[in-house]
Amino acid sequence: MSDASPIWTRPERGSRGPQPGHSRDEIVAAAVALADADGLAAVSMRAVAGALGTGAGSLYRYLSSRDDLLDLMTDRVIGELRPYPEPGPDPMDTLLELAGRQLGLYRRHPWLIDLLTRPSGIGPEGLAWFDHCLRVLGPVRCSSAAKFEALAMMTGVVTLFVRQERAAPPPAFTGFDLTAYPHLIAAFGDPGAPRADLFERALRGLLGALLSQ
Repeated sequence: MSDASPIWTRPERGSRGPQPGHSRDEIVAAAVALADADGLAAVSMRAVAGALGTGAGSLYRYLSSRDDLLDLMTDRVIGELRPYPEPGPDPMDTLLELAGRQLGLYRRHPWLIDLLTRPSGIGPEGLAWFDHCLRVLGPVRCSSAAKFEALAMMTGVVTLFVRQERAAPPPAFTGFDLTAYPHLIAAFGDPGAPRADLFERALRGLLGALLSQ
């Protein structure tokens, strides 16, 4: 069972046992490397210990459970969003830059998406990220509730794009008789020019609407 206090507030290691051969930071780095290579399912206390050349039991001098490890992994990679861009004259431009950094982070660590909803997952780096986003939105004249909604939706759009990139391509309509579907026939007959920058267009439209309330 995990300690009642968050992992962020606990000492680096327990006070009992022999002198540790590894630091908590080394353990988290090994876990992140495993997740990047083989997915989150590959991250177990035994697998991380094996990557470090030690026994699984030794990791419990630093962590109480795999949940602690997942929390530390989440916060570690969120720290890669630093250094944050300074707020510019247009908060929307800066917010889009921050969203672009989120997109890059989730592409590098696709397993992170599966940890975002963990109630214990937000740590010091996550708090610093949200604090900076609110700083960027400081000049925007709307309620704090609207700003939190906008930031939540920003993360949702980033997540949606990353999941879409990882998904199988949509089914093709070739081989089907579309006679009974005139609107599909019309759309395929005149698709128009491809539209670029869907990520930015979607976020500008969504965030602009949410922050204008």
